[in-house]
Amino acid sequence: MALSEQARSFFKGKSVLVTGGCGSIGGQVVEEILKLEPKVVRVFSRDEGKHFDMQERLGNRKDIRYLVGDVRDRRRLNTAMKGIDVVFHAAAMKHVPACEYNPFEAVQTNVIGTQNVIQMAAERELPHLVAISTDKAMTPVNTMGASKLLAEKLVASADAWNPKTTMSCVRFGNVVGSRGSVVPAMIRSIVTQREVRITEPDMTRFMMTIQDAVHLTLNSCVDAEGGEIFIFKMPSLKLNDLVDVVIEETCRREKMSPTMIKRVIIGIRPGEKMHEGLFSEEELSRTEERRDTFVVHSMDEFLRRERKGWGDVDTAQLLSDKCKLLNKDEIKQLLDRAHVWDHIRRVV
Repeated sequence: MALSEQARSFFKGKSVLVTGGCGSIGGQVVEEILKLEPKVVRVFSRDEGKHFDMQERLGNRKDIRYLVGDVRDRRRLNTAMKGIDVVFHAAAMKHVPACEYNPFEAVQTNVIGTQNVIQMAAERELPHLVAISTDKAMTPVNTMGASKLLAEKLVASADAWNPKTTMSCVRFGNVVGSRGSVVPAMIRSIVTQREVRITEPDMTRFMMTIQDAVHLTLNSCVDAEGGEIFIFKMPSLKLNDLVDVVIEETCRREKMSPTMIKRVIIGIRPGEKMHEGLFSEEELSRTEERRDTFVVHSMDEFLRRERKGWGDVDTAQLLSDKCKLLNKDEIKQLLDRAHVWDHIRRVV
């Protein structure tokens, strides 16, 4: 997905806050915006160590500020938002098993934290807020997905009653190469343990690169009218095919035989689905298809706007097991674009 020309010019001279700005997604949002000549980017994260690492990588720049803080802390958020034009809310508990084991904490960060971000942005009458969500919010069966669904609904509701701030969401699939994602874990396991742990070989997932995720986020900020959920038209793949490609390519690069790699089937973990969806049947009538994206409009917009073309979406694109799956060559191309093989060097 390309960054639009409107987005390239939109951020010039703007003051931007990125919560979770030291994470793999938030950090890339920060770096992309820095290329667009903003006035300042404020990186908001509770992790002092990641702040240090990011500062070492980016150097001492006049257009970036590092703020240690937690989205659970309204007063710290209020201070961080002073003079801000755009908020990207990327801070979250995102790992399904961790959220299942710590549901109270998931709610505090993903739900109450999002509410805090919304309320502080509304009180300061900031122009734009974009919150990052996940396809696991679609008919959720786990704590992480349920907490993200609530966060989406908070954003849509707040946009309806707050005319000063345009609030919207982006909904990601699995982001290839992000921190804690499956491919880096596979590569590390192949190189160090000569094995790959697989949940279910027939499991399917929607996949996108970090660059796709970042460009979707920035483009959505420019395109949003309020209350929408923007979803990239991303491909789907079968887990077993992904494992085959990762084993073959990692072994080729490390001069190992693929026959050396043991496959261990561990079964579905608590809170996981066999297949994911981009949007639900209930959302279908509110969904508009564009060139690179699906746009799920809020119920408020659905009730009061002309809905030309809404709902005219191929339902085969709803679920990861129903749409056309990537073949192994296409998976290899996706992984190449995501630069996942850099993780081999980090392991070695």
